[in-house]
This record gives sequence, structure tokens and C-alpha cells, in this order.
Amino acid sequence: MKKAEQSEATRTALLQAARELFTEHGYADTGTEDIAQRAGVTRGAIYYQFRDKAGLFYAVVEDLNQSVAQTAVSAIQFAQGEQEGDLWDQTIRAGVEAYLDATMGLAVQRITLIEASAVLSREENYQLDKKYGLDPIRGVLQELMDAGLLAPQPLGALSHFVLNMLAQASLYIAQADDQVVARKEISAFIYSFFDGLRVKN
Repeated sequence: MKKAEQSEATRTALLQAARELFTEHGYADTGTEDIAQRAGVTRGAIYYQFRDKAGLFYAVVEDLNQSVAQTAVSAIQFAQGEQEGDLWDQTIRAGVEAYLDATMGLAVQRITLIEASAVLSREENYQLDKKYGLDPIRGVLQELMDAGLLAPQPLGALSHFVLNMLAQASLYIAQADDQVVARKEISAFIYSFFDGLRVKN
């Protein structure tokens, strides 16, 4: 195995091990030795690849956020590719459902929606939210506005509101005794909110 390939394999193993342990025990109760042992590498590999445990945590958060964003964007693109159907419904419903599906996992719930705000700096959290949440959401809203389906809005403020609404919806569902009922109920509120923004012909 080439050196670059070995380095990438080590990085991947550390990310996977850290993701599992942060999910199981949380950031504070996970040690670098635990991560290295589960990944099957030396502890020095963590400091070579990520600087320290905080750097590794940031990388795990970014990886999870990127996965959620890609899932939602791909779902919207697929839905919009359908020959029949309303562009608004294709976009909003595909995006919302894909986001909720992607954020139901324990790793996303605990690491990105709960622990990231406490472990990462305010600036780090903002940059991740901007790249993987605010910018994609703004792009979708801009597309609907350009199509004449969304009335002119201050998209910066609306994007922040939508991202936080979806994150809280995901947490609400995850903490509910009956997640099926909770998702049905909160999805109805989300769609009602979006329907209120739609331009009425």
C-alpha cells in the first residue's frame, strides 16, 4: 500500500472509531487511547492526522454534516427530475423528508445536534452550519424564488430559521416515545409553515 493510501486508510479508521465512541460515550468521556485502540492504530496517529482530539471531533462533525447535506440535496435533485409533479412540493417535501431521515441516526443526533454546540467554538459551529446547512438551504430557497414560487424574502434570515427549525424537529422526533406519530405531527407543522411562504396564484 502506498504511503498516501495508508494515510487515508488510517484517517478513515480514526474517523469511524471516533464517530462510534463519541456516539456511545460522548466527547468528554472518550479518550484518545480508546479511539486509537478501536481504530487499530497508535495514539500518535491521531496527532499526526488531526492535531488533537478536538481536531478529530471537528472532522467527525464535518463528515456527518456533509453526509446529511448531500443526502438532502440529492433527494431534491432526484425529485425535481421527475417529469410530473409540482416543483414546490417536489423540492420542499423531498428536502424535508431526506433531512429528517438523515438526522435520525444516533451519531448525527448526539454529535452534530447536541455535543457540537458545547465542544466546538461558536465560529467553528457557524462555519459548519454555513457550508453544510445555510448555503444549501439558501440555494434551494433562491431557486424557488427565481421560479416565482416564493415571494421575495431576506434569505439569510429565512435560511437560519429553516435550519434551526429542521434541527429542532429532528431532536423532537428522536426524543419522542412514539417517533412515527411525532414525525407525522411535526412534519405537518413544517409543511404548514412552508405553505404559508408560497406565492398563491
